[in-house]
Amino acid sequence: MGTITSEQPAVPAPAQADTEPVVPRRSPLRAAIKTGRPQEWIKNLFVFAGLLFSGKFDDPQAIIEATLAFISFCAISSAGYYVNDLVDVELDRKHPKKRFRPLAAGELSVGAAKAIAPLLAIAAIGLAFATVNWEVGLMVVGYGIAQVAYSLGLKQIVIVDVMTLAGLFILRVAAGASAVDAHASEWLLLCTGMIALFLGFTKRRQEAVSELHEGTSSRPVLEHYSLPFLDQMVAMVTTGTVISYSIYAVDSPIVGNAMMWTIPPVVYCIFRYLYLIYDRADDRSIAAMVSKDKGMLAGGAAFVIVAFAVLYIFK
Repeated sequence: MGTITSEQPAVPAPAQADTEPVVPRRSPLRAAIKTGRPQEWIKNLFVFAGLLFSGKFDDPQAIIEATLAFISFCAISSAGYYVNDLVDVELDRKHPKKRFRPLAAGELSVGAAKAIAPLLAIAAIGLAFATVNWEVGLMVVGYGIAQVAYSLGLKQIVIVDVMTLAGLFILRVAAGASAVDAHASEWLLLCTGMIALFLGFTKRRQEAVSELHEGTSSRPVLEHYSLPFLDQMVAMVTTGTVISYSIYAVDSPIVGNAMMWTIPPVVYCIFRYLYLIYDRADDRSIAAMVSKDKGMLAGGAAFVIVAFAVLYIFK
């Protein structure tokens, strides 16, 4: 793959961006919470996919089990963010936006981060094994190992970096299904993987465009991604996502083809996401776009309402 290319010339960031001291803005406690990225916990909602699509959302015990699994994944993912920031602290200090992360800004000490990360991991694994079941516990362990492997090297390997992230999403869905003792449809897992690849490649494109225009280089793997290649990958996984979800909806193991009614909001959300990235040049994180954009919120709400109606009211 070639280096990042675009028809627009790169505009270097101001020279002082990398050298200006960062004034601490947060207390140690707030810095510790910020490093755990609670805003990114929205991705762990995939844990509830098994609960929703198995038709068990009216089972109080299943809801409790899925919620405990969700909390476990929130804790283990936050531990992973600590590891990631510890590994990338020097690169983050050179980035115009990431230099404000607590570790890079000196608001949280390296020693504190090294102590908090294993505590979060132990709490996550212990909660999963003790309150859910051993299968979910093993998946949480696997998730943590994959996160560490990603931070230590996999994120620097072109294509493998995005595929690793996709694997983490599949683990969330599989764990959520196991927590409620439900079978995760092969099509549901495939669809999850395609959605994750879609999110991964669009995120890489956002980062590539951002670094191109800011004249920075804080993620080495982007040297191996060109914009034309990323555009091709986005087109491919977008098609795969729509097709795989449509097939799953047409052949739902619970309500048959009635799930087809959920296809329009899913397709709208995908197209809306592409619109924000390509037409609006939105460089916010996935979590920010999904949780703050009115169109995405409306599409997500429509999907939930229709899915509930099909699975629990008109089944």
